[in-house]
Amino acid sequence: MKITDIKTFLIHPDVGKNLLFVKVETDEGIHGWGESYTQADRDTAIEVHIKNISRYLQGWNPFEIKLYTHFTYEDWAAKRGSMDFYCAASGIEIALWDIVGKKLNQPIYNLLGGPCREQVRVYANGWSSHAETPDELGKKAQEVVRKGFTALKVDLFTGPSRLYITQKEEQLALERVKAVREAVGSDVDIMVDVLRSLAPMHAIKVAKMLEKYNIFWYEEPVPVENLDALAEVRRGIDTPVVTGECLYTKAGFREVLDKRAVDILNPDVCNTGGILELKEIAAMAEPYYVAVAPHNYNSTAIGLGASLQAAAVMTNFLILEYFIFFESIGNKIAVNPLRVENGFIRLPTTPGLGLELNEEALAHYKYKEFPKRHARMQYAESNHRRILGD
Repeated sequence: MKITDIKTFLIHPDVGKNLLFVKVETDEGIHGWGESYTQADRDTAIEVHIKNISRYLQGWNPFEIKLYTHFTYEDWAAKRGSMDFYCAASGIEIALWDIVGKKLNQPIYNLLGGPCREQVRVYANGWSSHAETPDELGKKAQEVVRKGFTALKVDLFTGPSRLYITQKEEQLALERVKAVREAVGSDVDIMVDVLRSLAPMHAIKVAKMLEKYNIFWYEEPVPVENLDALAEVRRGIDTPVVTGECLYTKAGFREVLDKRAVDILNPDVCNTGGILELKEIAAMAEPYYVAVAPHNYNSTAIGLGASLQAAAVMTNFLILEYFIFFESIGNKIAVNPLRVENGFIRLPTTPGLGLELNEEALAHYKYKEFPKRHARMQYAESNHRRILGD
């Protein structure tokens, strides 16, 4: 079997960000679907990476997945990794696994050691849009619980990211989490995402303030490039600490584990290197007694499906992210969409990823730019004008 073509589908879902899918075709008529993580304003650059990598994969055996990931980093990228590169490489890798599973008539998880569970627990994210006040946030959280979710994530801050914050901002963050806890009750798990925002002194103080609301985890409290600062926060609080969505491949996680900087890792299958790399990162974490809760700011179609396949074979799996606002388009573009039932998704039993995309449906969502991001971009522009004296 040989690869004959690689196609990309960059689509606009009208919410969140553009989504980027990859289709790998072979000379036996078997194709595979993958998905690359995207960010606003960087999505087209990731698509170009895929197209440039694809030139080297004509005639490639899709079973040679480990060789593919080694080649793309060692030779194609000349050992110079970047978010854009790893996103592109991950999308192709996922599609290769889909082909292999279909060829062998097996779900991918059966080719990775077999499942450790029959269903995967998920937590809701992407549910709080347009909630301007803590009270509105609480009401939206209740809607999520009514849909059957038993866990959800809250962004601690809503404005531009700042290392140093005021007492007023600390209090608003506290009120947001308080409103959600009071709205959903004591049985629902609440994850708090700090989005790499705070200096350690604020991160520790805020975490201690939040302890009375029984937070499930405290995600990326400080910028990830300083792992000593992250470890300092972990030592200073009692709530489990998470990082990983901005780290790529096993190399990116080695020092995190060596420094005992976190309790939970959250690598993303669509940017950390793909399904096999995610599985290997989880295996690295096992002897450190660190759990894995994959990040998944991707579609509820291919990105979610790939995450399920990897999560199925992890002994230290904890919970998987599920973006509610991508659910509508996911159901429209997937031939056999994945469904959440009482906070869980059952593992698909069909070959490969267990789901297909409808190309005719994809064609209805043409790529377009999102509006310029308001909070951070406005800050940057106003600061630029101030520096120039405009």
